[in-house]
Amino acid sequence: MDTKLQIIDISIPLFQQKGYKGVGVTEIIKACNVSKGSFYHHFPNGKEELLIACLQSISEVITTHIQDIFKQSPTTQEATKAMIDILVSNFEQEGTISGSTITSIVSEMGSLTDPVRDVCSDLYLKMQTIYVSKLESDGFSKEKANSIAVMMNASIEGAIILCLTQKSSNPLKVISHVLSDLFN
Repeated sequence: MDTKLQIIDISIPLFQQKGYKGVGVTEIIKACNVSKGSFYHHFPNGKEELLIACLQSISEVITTHIQDIFKQSPTTQEATKAMIDILVSNFEQEGTISGSTITSIVSEMGSLTDPVRDVCSDLYLKMQTIYVSKLESDGFSKEKANSIAVMMNASIEGAIILCLTQKSSNPLKVISHVLSDLFN
C-alpha cells in the first residue's frame, strides 16, 4: 500500500475516536510505523493537512454508502430507516459509530481552520443533496425537501452524539421513528 494512503487509513479511526486535538503527530507516526521525515514528506503542512485528506476520504466513503442505500430504497422513508438501522446495528455491535460519521471532528469546529470546515461542510451538503433528490422523487417540493434534508442531517448527527454519550442506540431508534412519521 502507498505510504500516504496507509497514513490516511490508519489516521482516520484515530481522528474519529479521539478528535483532532486528541491525536498528536507522534501518535500518528507511531501507529503508522513511519518516520517523522516520511510523515512530513507526504503531509508537509502537518497534522491539519492529514486531517483534510482523512476527511476527504471519509466523505467519499460516507457519501457512496448513503447513495447506495438511497438508490436501493424506493422511498425516503425506507432509505432513512435502512440507513439508521445500519447505524444502530454498528453501534450495538461495536459500541461506536465512528466509521459512519465525522461528529467527533466536527465537534471541535471552533478551533479548526476554514479549509477543514469547508471539507466538513461539503460532506454535509453532499448528504443533503442525496436526501433532497429522494424527497423530491417522493413528491416533496424543492423548498420543503431542502428543509427536511437539513433537519435529517441535524437529527441524525445529534442522535449519534447522544448515542455515544449515553452509550445507548435508543436516540437513533427514536429519530428513526420520528423521521418515519414525518414522511407520511
